[in-house]
Order: sequence, then C-alpha cells, then structure tokens
Amino acid sequence: MSNETNNQPSEGELEILQILWKIEPATVRQVHELLSANKGVGYTTTLTQIQRMLKKGLLSRIDQEGGHFYRCTLPQQQARQNLVDKLAQQLFEGSGTQLAIQALGSGKVSQTELAELEKLLQNLKDQQSNE
Repeated sequence: MSNETNNQPSEGELEILQILWKIEPATVRQVHELLSANKGVGYTTTLTQIQRMLKKGLLSRIDQEGGHFYRCTLPQQQARQNLVDKLAQQLFEGSGTQLAIQALGSGKVSQTELAELEKLLQNLKDQQSNE
C-alpha cells in the first residue's frame, strides 16, 4: 500500500476533519462533544482517532496552556478533490464528467447550484476557446 493511500482519511476521520475545518484549533474534548452530538461515540474512540490522524499527518498538535489543540494539515478543498478523484477512478473509469452527470441526474440540484454549474461550464468553455 502506498503512503498516499495510507494518508487518506477514513470515513470516521473525515467526520473529525469536517468538525475541525469549522472550529480549529480545537481540543479532543471539543471535537468529541460535537461528534457525539450526532452519533454515539466514546471519548476514547475520538482520542484514538485523533492520535491516528496525527500519525498519518492529517493533523498537527499545538501545545498551549489550556491543553493540546489540533489543526488540520489537509485543506478541505484538497480532501474533497482527493475523494472525487478516487470515486471517479473506482466507479467511472477516471471520468469526472460521468461522475458529474451521475450526481446531477439525481435531480437534487437547487437553482443556485444550477447557476453555479452554468458559470463553471461557461468558464471551461472560455478557457478552451482561449487555448
């Protein structure tokens, strides 16, 4: 297994990252309180996951008077892109377009999201015409 694969966050680790992207830096206790509000998870499980994430390089620890605070080393946009790329590879033979078509085919797209998509498509068209 490559280091890149080893450093990919698991589903549980992604939940912790999502919390930290909103409130970082945060203590294990702060993360645990938010995590356990949505699902039954023990404090030691949260602590173990955070320690594993620290070893994987997904988090960094800051030691301050109030205790140990954790920050993400993996930017949210990079994590999203990594997951989209992985999903496209696994299910759509590497085609991001087919992944997007499948996602949009669900019919759960708001008017605001459609406007954003139209803007993105226009930007892509403009880039290609300038090449």
